[in-house]
Amino acid sequence: MTKAAARRIRDNDGPPVTKKKKKKKTSLARVDKMTKAGRRIRDHDGPPETKKKKKKKRSLARVDKMTKAGRRIGNSDGQADEITFAIFEPDTTQSEAKLGRVCDVVESATEESSDPPSSPVYEPYIPDELAADRVARSAFKHAKAKYKAEQARLADLFTMDRWHDPSSCLFNDRGLLSIRELTRDAILLAAKSIILLSSFLGNQQLNKCCGLWFQRDDQRKTALVLTSAHLIRKNDLNQWKRQWTGEYHHNAKVIVHLLDNTTTLGHLIYLQEHYEIAIYEVQVDKPVHLPTFNDRVHSGQDVFRLGRDADLDIKITHGNLAYNSPSGYERCHYMYFLRDASSLKLLHDDGGPIIDLEGKVVGLVNNQINETFVPSSILHKCLDFWRRFNCMPRLHLGMTFSPIKFLNPICIERMTRKHNIDSGLIVEQISKESHAEKIGIRKGDVIESFNGKHISTTIELESMLIDICWDHFDQGKKLNTEKDVSVKIFDATKLCPRTRNLTVIVSDCGEDIVKGAYPIMGEEALSVL
Repeated sequence: MTKAAARRIRDNDGPPVTKKKKKKKTSLARVDKMTKAGRRIRDHDGPPETKKKKKKKRSLARVDKMTKAGRRIGNSDGQADEITFAIFEPDTTQSEAKLGRVCDVVESATEESSDPPSSPVYEPYIPDELAADRVARSAFKHAKAKYKAEQARLADLFTMDRWHDPSSCLFNDRGLLSIRELTRDAILLAAKSIILLSSFLGNQQLNKCCGLWFQRDDQRKTALVLTSAHLIRKNDLNQWKRQWTGEYHHNAKVIVHLLDNTTTLGHLIYLQEHYEIAIYEVQVDKPVHLPTFNDRVHSGQDVFRLGRDADLDIKITHGNLAYNSPSGYERCHYMYFLRDASSLKLLHDDGGPIIDLEGKVVGLVNNQINETFVPSSILHKCLDFWRRFNCMPRLHLGMTFSPIKFLNPICIERMTRKHNIDSGLIVEQISKESHAEKIGIRKGDVIESFNGKHISTTIELESMLIDICWDHFDQGKKLNTEKDVSVKIFDATKLCPRTRNLTVIVSDCGEDIVKGAYPIMGEEALSVL
């Protein structure tokens, strides 16, 4: 046996291959090698991942799992109930405007009328040759009155009452001309999910708010509405500005005004005082439209604030998104709607959405007085928490903050130059006798990090507090229990950093910041005389 024959037997090469066949075989081998490599990449069979990549991968998987879970819920038998949620688009995903949106298309048969068409309406006149004819003038007077009555009837048609519509910034503001068509479609899409709610104590009306459908159960013919807690809050506008938590009338009667001009009762199933949102269950006979929420927002973004008036007409206000430092009794998670100077401040649009130019909801109006709203990124986490644990908890820190990031750049540069501080949260208020006060945190100190994570805005802080609650509940712990958080502080008085363990409460109640005060009495009063 020759060496060549032996090599063919050992390598399973078969008969000798020509140069052309060898070239083709080499090409196929290369393709096969590339295919296997591509399969390794696709199936994640490549080299070991770093801890950071694994952590990010788990995080993305968790977000994707929560987002998918938001569309269908399984029952105890493992079968899918007909429960559908609004879709949230997290900041970590990319999707087109039309993909993933829950949109109901209800097909209805149209019936043609067998009645003959009505006569066309013509305006009467008298020919010149009959101008002096008394009978013609009398007939003309009668015909003219009939013509005017017919014109009045036509003016009342639903297609002709547009001339009496209230003004809209979308058509009156020439500065919006470049986005008019795009925004028109966005508004009409979002409007399908916006309804009006009224609350009553006995026969006396308490308040009006807008709301958004965000879940439906086709089997039970029910749907859930997300709205502002101000719907059932004691109607004292001055108190809204002076206190953290207010009085809520949980037993108030709530009427839901559906878009077909019918009404039904709403039943309160959850109220969250801190985030100032309420969830109502409504019995519905027809499918409702669920919006798409978008977590991706940026400062200065063009948005529209939508609401409904007593006639259920949509109200439109153009403005821009803004991050800012909360003041007074404003919450840490607030974002701000900066409306155009020419726009009027709308009433009764609490609970209405802030939408982007694609018609996606980026926030829920929760205070039309200060024009603040809860961003979708916070709503997303809250609703996911509620679906899983039937509550929306957060950590009560006993403090309020202002982000250094939003200060005047001159102030930031001065802090950096003198004290090497360029980010973090400045402590604005400390609740009296809170644990934060007991461990020595004072007004003006800078919180640089929580649990080793640097925080630059109050919205980042709020998001992190909810994440800590997730870990707390995943460990089997419950509401109204304590949790320790490591806090790195820069002492603004002693000009030195320090780290402390802050004990906080996990709660889904509103948090009150108690102002420190004490009375002047007895010897202390006499000592200053």
